[in-house]
Amino acid sequence: MKKRAAVGMSGGTDSSVAAALLVEQGYEVIGLTAHMWKEGSRCCSLEDVTRAQKVCAALGIRHYVVNAQDRFTERVVNPFVAGYVAGETPSPCISCNQFIKFGFLLDRAAQLDCDVLATGHYARIEERDGTFHLLRAVDPKKDQTYFLSRLSQKQLAHIAFPLGDWTKEKVKKWSNDHNLPIVPRGESQDLCFVEAGKYADFIESRAPEVKKKGQVLDDQGNELAEHDGIHRFTVGQRGGTGVATGERVYVKNIDADSNRITLAPREKMMQPECLVTDAHWISGEFPMSGSLSVQPRYGHRGAPATIEKISDTEFKVVFEEPQFALTPGQAAVVYSGDEVLGGGWIS
Repeated sequence: MKKRAAVGMSGGTDSSVAAALLVEQGYEVIGLTAHMWKEGSRCCSLEDVTRAQKVCAALGIRHYVVNAQDRFTERVVNPFVAGYVAGETPSPCISCNQFIKFGFLLDRAAQLDCDVLATGHYARIEERDGTFHLLRAVDPKKDQTYFLSRLSQKQLAHIAFPLGDWTKEKVKKWSNDHNLPIVPRGESQDLCFVEAGKYADFIESRAPEVKKKGQVLDDQGNELAEHDGIHRFTVGQRGGTGVATGERVYVKNIDADSNRITLAPREKMMQPECLVTDAHWISGEFPMSGSLSVQPRYGHRGAPATIEKISDTEFKVVFEEPQFALTPGQAAVVYSGDEVLGGGWIS
């Protein structure tokens, strides 16, 4: 019998090519689109449902829409807002992958008797001696393993990433050569559920209490200005602080309890270590010591570091060289070479 594969589809190039490749490989393919947000957005709106339907029709495969709005709000949106209220800078795409794309959607794929759930993510999975390993994609510019670092063995056993060995250029060319009905919309680093430049408005609409004036201080404790809410700042931010000091200064600390923002020059933004909470290891075990690198934010190349276990849920990262603006709420992801070992949240 043909193996049956579900493909998480947004109507974009990557997921569409992933589905087409599995059709070519002889799978019985089903397109699944999660409707996650009722307002205008990227990658989870009704517009994307329509785009995905067109691709599935062209490929001659079934297409289902599943309503994930409540789960998305509970697992992704609410923690995102709470993080900003607490003075953190959340990384909601990681939670979305853990709980929605490879949680909720994977469960729906299983209910449709699918052997595997595939997506257009740029990452690779290898099985060795019954253990699944998550590896960086061949295309370093598109590698998305940082956002997949909280996946489990159970999830990886039923996931496929058909584009893991491909470059983005190759994917685009393949799509054009095969005349897939994809409407280009460009690449974006913005969150799918918040309009570009509207983060503060979005958070205020769901947590109005965060909109209150507070002090902006220098690193000596001197007041420099007044701010309109801590949710308007992220650690490491340089512009938009409303302060001109004659030197480049960055947001060093966001104190939700005192409602204060502290600025500092770059040399005082460098940190040699950080505490990481809610630890998750893909193998299920704390990694053995060895040559490791830790990536403290998306787009960072990763830096050599050692990790020290504090408890089953906490560990400390000590970098060989101090790193700029280690940011509470962001993920610290641990790698051994190209393999993702796991990580947690910088506290």
